[in-house]
Amino acid sequence: MPTVPGFPRELLAQPSAARLAHFVGKVVAHPRLKAVHHALLNAIRQPMGAPLVLVVGPTGVGKTTLRLRIEQQLMEEALPDLAQDPSRIPVVAVEAAAPESGQFNWKDYYTRALMALDEPLVAHKVDYATWGLRRDGRGRIAIKRGAATPELRLALEQCLRYRRPAAFIVDEAQHLKKMASGRRLLDQMDTLKSLAAMTGTVHVLVGTYELLGLANLSAQLSRRSIEIHFGRYQAESADDLLAFQSVVLTFQRHLPLAGEPDLIGQWQYLYEGSAGCIGVLKSWLNRALAAALDLGEPTLTRRRLERQAAPARKLISLVREIKEGEEALRDDARERDHLRTLLGLEDGPAPFGAAKANAAASMEPAARRPRRPGGRAAQRRPTRDPVGQGRPEHGPA
Repeated sequence: MPTVPGFPRELLAQPSAARLAHFVGKVVAHPRLKAVHHALLNAIRQPMGAPLVLVVGPTGVGKTTLRLRIEQQLMEEALPDLAQDPSRIPVVAVEAAAPESGQFNWKDYYTRALMALDEPLVAHKVDYATWGLRRDGRGRIAIKRGAATPELRLALEQCLRYRRPAAFIVDEAQHLKKMASGRRLLDQMDTLKSLAAMTGTVHVLVGTYELLGLANLSAQLSRRSIEIHFGRYQAESADDLLAFQSVVLTFQRHLPLAGEPDLIGQWQYLYEGSAGCIGVLKSWLNRALAAALDLGEPTLTRRRLERQAAPARKLISLVREIKEGEEALRDDARERDHLRTLLGLEDGPAPFGAAKANAAASMEPAARRPRRPGGRAAQRRPTRDPVGQGRPEHGPA
């Protein structure tokens, strides 16, 4: 294991709240997080005709951490532009609220989006020119209850064009699927695609595996969207287990306790209790540390970890959900064969030797190939006549 620096030792003299806050705020840039961060940043910077980006992964894998890191980076990159144009907002993030009635509420969504886009400290204010929207006494946007959904949609379009965010991020986007029918679900996605295309703003949908399949509701949606998988660490992969242990060691060194606990010696137990999801592991350690600090314990014991662990029934439910999502993502042989059939190709991939033989046959000179049935005897084959040497005696072929 590599040498990992620990927490500042002066933290031991600080109150428990400060010590807990240090660990809660600790983010480990592990391989899974870095890879997805890089892929998402590229998709935002270079959408290449795909204004919708879906980031899918299990609950507790670290999607919120990813979102916060992306927001921070986009904000930092936009600082030079903000000095010249303070009306711009580099990135906007909203959470799709779970509908109470079982139907996704677009009016509520547009309202939350407009509130997130409005920054009261910006000197230049956008004129929405829409009935039902006004400024209150403090200069903040106020939306009347009677404002119609199409009017709010128009206001959001204008605001996105004015604020010019690099990305519009929707967290908990699986709530978009709360619709009564597949037709309405397609309308949901078409609305988002249209909003992204008309405003030139990349929309990033972050959510659980429930998001899978949304991009395949139509061929156009599939072409205009990108899926990025933020997966857990797999027990079947030696590299994944090594990366997971490295994360465990980093957390171990940053627990602000007088005695450093032996988490790395219990990494298998920690993997079992987190299902390989770093977010689940971090939340578990946060709870255990809070309890240890509250009780004045000098280190984090196995007993304390066990008392703060999630019940087995919850972990089983989580793992089943993860397995279903991973299976849905797997491009298995049946789907590949089905694709070849739809394209009119042979049922399965041709063996490598047969493919080489077919390629060699296609390159043989015409004299060596057998004459195709149906050809006429003594009929001149199409050929190019020599140039500049006169015409054939019997006229053109």
